[in-house]
Amino acid sequence: MAGQARRRLTIVIKLGTSSIVDEKTHEPLFSILSVIVKTCVKLIKDGHRVVLVSSGAIGVGLRRMDLDRRPKHLPKVQALAAIGQCRLMSLWDKLFDNLNQPVAQILLTRNDIADRTQYQNAQATFTELFKMNVIPIVNENDTLAVTEIKFGDNDTLSAITAGMVQADYLFLMTDVDCLYDKNPRSNPEARAIEVVEDIADLEADVSSAGSALGTGGMSTKIVAARFATSAGVTTVITRSSKPGNIPAIVSYIESRRAAPPSPRQNTAVAPLHTRFLPNPHPIRDRQFWLLYSLAPHGTIFIDYGAWKKMSGTSTRNLLPAGVVGVEGNFGQQEAARLVVVQRLPPTDSDPAPFEVGRALVNYSAAEIRKIRGLKSTDIHEALGYADSSYVALRGNIAFYEDKRSRPATPALLDGGVGLD
Repeated sequence: MAGQARRRLTIVIKLGTSSIVDEKTHEPLFSILSVIVKTCVKLIKDGHRVVLVSSGAIGVGLRRMDLDRRPKHLPKVQALAAIGQCRLMSLWDKLFDNLNQPVAQILLTRNDIADRTQYQNAQATFTELFKMNVIPIVNENDTLAVTEIKFGDNDTLSAITAGMVQADYLFLMTDVDCLYDKNPRSNPEARAIEVVEDIADLEADVSSAGSALGTGGMSTKIVAARFATSAGVTTVITRSSKPGNIPAIVSYIESRRAAPPSPRQNTAVAPLHTRFLPNPHPIRDRQFWLLYSLAPHGTIFIDYGAWKKMSGTSTRNLLPAGVVGVEGNFGQQEAARLVVVQRLPPTDSDPAPFEVGRALVNYSAAEIRKIRGLKSTDIHEALGYADSSYVALRGNIAFYEDKRSRPATPALLDGGVGLD
């Protein structure tokens, strides 16, 4: 990048438990942690903004309490998280303090960002920390989180964080250098996948499972990459034991971005990694929040025509007439999945129902069951009142890209498409 102005980048680095503590002894891996700290400080000194998404609280808690394995009982796991989180943060603080780098702790659950105002408050906190050259260290609040409000794994949390701070890069550190088309441990002919232009077309081996202490695996990293790239974030999978490769990979990508190499030039070779290219038309901040920050509480089945009208240039609101069924129990202003079906009853020639997005609804599930298929003018007669002419306003609806719409899960299809 010599002779070219450097962009000031926002870089999110996600570390799993196996990158932080030894899987058997639960002792901190100081050799890796020290390099991570030096790498983060170097990026800060180069003028970039850095966010560290750090797992490891439960692993550190196991070491403190001299336990061999992660318990299965949720309250015990949460107690260990409470014990380990303060020690984990103390460890990071001491390591960064050796290089005079201040850090801050941010603990999140989905509930913390389910409210739009709280989501924006979190964004404002990150912005102020960046202005102060402080490195935010993010983790899920495992002490309080239960299944309904968990992100599920820190890969997902890191992707949502990257979208929230409008990051340029998300690094998902793992125990392999990159994705392969086959399992490299069992197949010597496995080929590295260096660039992924469209995750929908990805054919890779994802048999790598999470560690005994962690919750993620390669499949969760691909899901995280889908989230992050949709928000315009370049997402990189690379080896966690070589965190010093991060600046080299960033420099390599940025140099190619600034001046694509000529076929006649000898171009630099970056450390091995897999790079997921960002969506050239990233979704807006509010759409990202609707799609990925909110946990859906149920499903609204809509007809194909309603979906096309809402997702087309007319961008219409969701009318009761376009709703053909409801599943689950949700209240007003809660999130629901949107799933497209063709006809009722479905026929053999219909494509399978497929999920297309999320909506914050104006009516509860029970109310929508009563007004589905009706004209807006009939809502008052059906309910005795009419809070809105629409099931959901277009500004409260976000769609996946067409090619990334996914089939509805089998659970949604029980009992004849799950429709009431």
